[in-house]
Amino acid sequence: MRVLLGMQGTVDFVIDWRPVEIERVAREFRITAVELDSPAAITGERSLFVALLQHFAEGRGGERFVPSSDVVKDLAKRFRTEVTLGGTCVRAALLLRSLGVPSLLHLVSEDAHSRRLLPDDCAYITSATEDTLDPHLIVQYAQGDSVTIDGRRLTAPSANRVIIANDPPASMLRLSPRLAEEVARADLFLVSGFNTIQDPRVLQERLAQMQEVLAQRAEGSTVVYEDAGFHDPQYAPVVSHALGPLVDVLSMNEDELQVRIGREIDLRDVGQVARAIAELREMIPDPTLVVHTRFWSVAVGDRAEEFAGAVDMGNASAGARFLRGDGITADDIREVADGARQTEIVPLARDLEDQLGSGARCLAAFDVRPRVPTTIGLGDTFVGGFLAEIALRASAEAAA
Repeated sequence: MRVLLGMQGTVDFVIDWRPVEIERVAREFRITAVELDSPAAITGERSLFVALLQHFAEGRGGERFVPSSDVVKDLAKRFRTEVTLGGTCVRAALLLRSLGVPSLLHLVSEDAHSRRLLPDDCAYITSATEDTLDPHLIVQYAQGDSVTIDGRRLTAPSANRVIIANDPPASMLRLSPRLAEEVARADLFLVSGFNTIQDPRVLQERLAQMQEVLAQRAEGSTVVYEDAGFHDPQYAPVVSHALGPLVDVLSMNEDELQVRIGREIDLRDVGQVARAIAELREMIPDPTLVVHTRFWSVAVGDRAEEFAGAVDMGNASAGARFLRGDGITADDIREVADGARQTEIVPLARDLEDQLGSGARCLAAFDVRPRVPTTIGLGDTFVGGFLAEIALRASAEAAA
């Protein structure tokens, strides 16, 4: 099976977000408690740090745009930092690789870090014509983590992660001249990365190009679009409107769901969830809709039953990463998949299916309780597991 994964990868600077380090940087910046209550524009590394503290205190994830990648680099210098590879397509490729499924990546940038860290057997095509480094700053924290800022105690109500970036190649999202021919050969194609475009003219141009590319898809192929956190939320419906009718699955996480419907919901209240999913279905009527969260994942549409196994593989893969971190194996995923589900969510999943009616499958997430959770890349790993199940099932059917 030919698997093609786009559209961009990233170099991630994962900072050591420990209380002692956070409090030290807060003192260096002379952060006051009153600043934590008023969201402000990110204009430099100090205001970026305040925004991160606000995300931390509220347990919110998401993606934020900064004026320059130098802001990211400058703040990262104040912490101990690990350099890793990110981006939905790259993390999905690494998960697929661990399960023995080869893939071809589409990238828009590269540099010495990406070439060093990407395994030699991960093939890629790229639209890059020169090396560039515009790292993404990644912060992750666990539920219950606490820091004291100017005498005020902040405690994270839930585990989450925040992504900060200014990545010009990603914002331009130039497509490789080879993309159309590779799509024509692919059995499974992942589209992601449109969330970083902020220029409306660039967005319209790339959407038109992607529509032309998708017109070349092979008969019987499967195309999955992963929504992601848009730097400019007004463009999310523009992209789903343009690409939704051309793909088989449109997927998003809990943060993106709540941005789309314009309110926060209790993800453990079946009535609130059912109303939110119904509203989202009205906004995005075309492909099978998948929403993946820390508690449950749901597929809605005529092909929901067909993709239920892929949803659960995504659940197990994300759970394994939450538990084990980078480098999870097939055995790690199998261990999670063979374990218990979140007990209180099992009846919610059943009730949600009943409320949404025919054409809905909801699966409770697995009950994993790591001492130090990994919150970075869970959505990307869900996508990787989702795609892996489709690829492995197709290969087994072909061999039968």
